[in-house]
Amino acid sequence: MSFGTALRRAITAHRQAITHLGAARRAIADAAPPPPPDLTDVTSRLRRVGEALTTGATGSVQDPAAGPAPVRLGMARPAALTAAAAPTAPATPTAPAVDFPALVPLGAGAHLAIDADARQPRVAALLRSLVVRLLAAAPPGTVRVIALDTSSMGATFLPLRPLVEAAALGAPASTDAETKTLLDDADQHVRTAQGRTGGDHSGGVGGGAAGTELLVVVAGALPDNRADLMRLAALTHAGAAARVCVIVAGYPPAGTGVQPPALGATTQVTVDGNRGWIGDPPGQPFSSDGTGLAVPVALDGDPPARVVEALAERLGDLHRRGSALDFADLLPPRIWTETSVDGLHTVVGRAGREPAILAFDDVTPHWLVGGRTGSGKTVFLLDLLYGLAARYSPDELALYLLDFKEGVSFTEFVPTGRDPSWIPHARAVGIESDREYGVAVLRELRRELNRRAAAMKRHGVTKLADLPRDGTPTPRTVAVIDEFHVLFEGNDSVAREAAALLEELARKGRSYGVHLVLASQSMSGIEALYGKTDSIFGQFPLRVALPGGNGVLDPLNHTAGGLPIGQAIVNPSAGIAGANTIIRFPDAHGGARRIGALRHELWQSRAAGSRPPAIFKGYEAAHLRDDPTFRSLAPGGRRPLALVGRQVDVDLSSAVFALDATPGRHLAVVGTTGHAADVLHAATVSLAKQEVPGQARFLFAPLVASADEVAEEAADELHALGHAITRLTAVELREELRRLAKPDTAAPEPAGSAGQVPPAAGSISQVPPAAGRTYLVVFGMDAAAGVLGAKDEMYKSGLDDLQVVLRQGPGHGVHLLGWWRGLRRLADDLGGSHNRDDLACLVAMNVPGGELGSYLGTHELAYRPRPNRALLIDRHDQRTRLIVPFALPGRELDEEG
Repeated sequence: MSFGTALRRAITAHRQAITHLGAARRAIADAAPPPPPDLTDVTSRLRRVGEALTTGATGSVQDPAAGPAPVRLGMARPAALTAAAAPTAPATPTAPAVDFPALVPLGAGAHLAIDADARQPRVAALLRSLVVRLLAAAPPGTVRVIALDTSSMGATFLPLRPLVEAAALGAPASTDAETKTLLDDADQHVRTAQGRTGGDHSGGVGGGAAGTELLVVVAGALPDNRADLMRLAALTHAGAAARVCVIVAGYPPAGTGVQPPALGATTQVTVDGNRGWIGDPPGQPFSSDGTGLAVPVALDGDPPARVVEALAERLGDLHRRGSALDFADLLPPRIWTETSVDGLHTVVGRAGREPAILAFDDVTPHWLVGGRTGSGKTVFLLDLLYGLAARYSPDELALYLLDFKEGVSFTEFVPTGRDPSWIPHARAVGIESDREYGVAVLRELRRELNRRAAAMKRHGVTKLADLPRDGTPTPRTVAVIDEFHVLFEGNDSVAREAAALLEELARKGRSYGVHLVLASQSMSGIEALYGKTDSIFGQFPLRVALPGGNGVLDPLNHTAGGLPIGQAIVNPSAGIAGANTIIRFPDAHGGARRIGALRHELWQSRAAGSRPPAIFKGYEAAHLRDDPTFRSLAPGGRRPLALVGRQVDVDLSSAVFALDATPGRHLAVVGTTGHAADVLHAATVSLAKQEVPGQARFLFAPLVASADEVAEEAADELHALGHAITRLTAVELREELRRLAKPDTAAPEPAGSAGQVPPAAGSISQVPPAAGRTYLVVFGMDAAAGVLGAKDEMYKSGLDDLQVVLRQGPGHGVHLLGWWRGLRRLADDLGGSHNRDDLACLVAMNVPGGELGSYLGTHELAYRPRPNRALLIDRHDQRTRLIVPFALPGRELDEEG
């Protein structure tokens, strides 16, 4: 190689080296770190931004109820900012940095987790600070806070007691059971919020526009129960539509070795002494996903007591004004504007700050209502019934109301002596009802159900809504039975029939528009329903539990025990835990003036010719002169009717016994009570009203002193009707029976002329024509036993003649009306059990049920003697009816029956 060539190559290599050196120098220059930032300027700008987003004690000028809002956690200390940004560079002295607010997103769908629990004072103070900030930042009434604090027995939130008293913060849950209850509340809140967002209002509680309330769940520590922990975590995954925000301390748990459930949309805060780190623990400048804050945060401490008190006063006043609930809030602007084609609905109170709307429809056809004595059950039922009656006309709604307790629950709906108005929707109202009256109402409801089933078949439809509504529409029927468990007390035939009827109505009522509301203090000890609770109560999806009403909820749902008066839990899912909504309802009695005005408005709007409801007042005596059948009686009927009382049925129809020519058509009243004489009085006077004066004989034998007054009263009334009577002694009774036992002989003058009563002015002969009837009325038949039992010279006794009269007398127009004070004497007088049918009609007063059953030859008789009740037994048609026997005015309370 020549020298020139070598020189040229060396020059080229040198130039290349210079080029590489320049490029390296430029690369090094480009890679050199920038000079340290002006920390004071950066933090000052951060502070201005933070202050623009937050303000004062609230920590946020945005509404967390509307969505995630920046909420202050504390003040960031930027002294470590330089080291964090360039950890390998030597520290460079800078000017003092400016603290700036550390903000986290909180609100609907945005949550916060703190790795230490509230047993650390700094964490407890932070939780209290966040609660105050959230409540103060949101418009009043849009945020509700519930607290879980099992680790500290509620002590974490003691400094916030003014907020608890102001109802801005719920009482903290300090036990597992209370935690479960509050989580049930949170779950129901989520379902309700999501349902409203989706536009689904069917079968739920509440109504109107989509709710705006944000539920904040603050947990001072993780729940001990794994299931509750999973439920708490699930709330963080519910999304913004659920309108829930979770703040949980103690997550993730340290040193447990158990993988905690993942949280959704949650900012993690790590506590180190008095500092906090947003993101992962110290040691890393940023969190693994790049979202952590590179500086420590001095966590906020307790809000000043004056701030808490001022906030509580403001929120408490707003809560009191906003929560004031009046009976008028339940009513529509105008009455009778709604149709019941697809169901019934009404406002019964408020759920939170929105109307609580409940329905009778295909989803919730029947309701169970429970609550202890004094829980407000009657008030709730009145709220319900007035709300329905105001919305639906009597053509759209029919009411059957039963009350089995000693109260006046439904007197509001019937005319009284002071107020003639009534609720025109009411078809039958029972107050202090008998079980038998309850069964009668259930029978009537079954008849109505069958009528509707037949109508639907005729029209070829399968739903009540499809029935033609031209002319008179078919109303939906609501039957409310208060203290319904009384129906099923014991295990007798009444209870069994009631259970069978209730089961049928509950099963079929949904299809035919017949809805049931069963209310009770207790759901236990109902023997007649053993084995049927699922088939019956399974048809009652809507449960309303007032204070002490856990019995209507699922056995695992214990939420009603601690409710205050005026609140109830509504559960549309047969009482299962997690489906509860707490509602408040007004005191209907507190709006007496408004109720009175509404009742009169409804009454005056009724259709012309509307009839008042059939009313059964269990405590009220029956009087003959008030009976419509008695008022309509007149001479000339084909068969005389003996009236003895009012039947315990829906219409309180007259209890009558026809006296025709069939052997044995006589009446026996049995019982030791003096009121038995009143029944004999009613039967005699009612018969006398059907006879033409002078064409019937009335023979009176008042044989016991306790009946003298009543016998005289009966005689006076017969005289007023134009009839003459003849009084008989026991001996004269014996002679009269002897003559009556020989109907083929002419009727002579009655024995004992000294005992005759002259006919009243204008009357004719004491001795009627042979075609006339003879009524032998004996007050105290057993008192004649000695005289009647004696045999004459032909070895024949008066009892023999009595038995002939009982068997043959009706064919000749002779009827005996007698009072026996004991069944044994009656049986002896009849000549034994084989002659029982010779005296067909029996009115049993205070006769023990076992004794009466033995006499009748039946072991299925369900009768418990009680005042103001009797059994009317007709042996010829095998009918037994409970009646309210007629009593003379003024004698109703003389003695117990």
